[in-house]
Amino acid sequence: MDEKIAELLEFFKALADENRLKIVGLLAQGEYTVEQLAEMFDLRPSTVSHHLGKLSKAGLVSARSDSYYNVYKLETKKLEALSQRLLARETFPAVTAEVDMDAYDRKVINTFCGPDGRIRQFPAQRKKFEVILRYVLKAFEPGVRYTEKQVNRILKKYSDDTACLRRGFVDYKMMEREDGGGEYWRTDE
Repeated sequence: MDEKIAELLEFFKALADENRLKIVGLLAQGEYTVEQLAEMFDLRPSTVSHHLGKLSKAGLVSARSDSYYNVYKLETKKLEALSQRLLARETFPAVTAEVDMDAYDRKVINTFCGPDGRIRQFPAQRKKFEVILRYVLKAFEPGVRYTEKQVNRILKKYSDDTACLRRGFVDYKMMEREDGGGEYWRTDE
């Protein structure tokens, strides 16, 4: 498992418990011993120690010895640094690195298109129709303007209902057209 993913999981697991969140909330206000926290939550000291151990493993709390007791405090700077680093926008794409992002599209295309690539029927659901439109849109070059006749010739390879596909491209803003339908072009030029 990737190190960032492991650290992210550790962070969220540490906070994925109501009692641990309450402990973090209390420790944000001051330092407490296991015994004090146990009384406040009406829990056994061993249960509180277990929760503190998880928080400590994630680097969110630390303990210092005071006579016979360990006094716990929230590592606010560590919490802030971990939060900023782990929850940064660029961290989350790494989490999805091994996910097949095109699996849904392939399933829709296989369901609604034949082995020859022609559309057997148009899906009723908007999301699935968008998949079909994106699939057909690949036949058009970015930056190229097409006459309606050229568009129809290309679309005919996919379906006899060229008007439905043309309208879909324009409605879903995948293509633009001149007023009157003179020329069509991809919007992602």
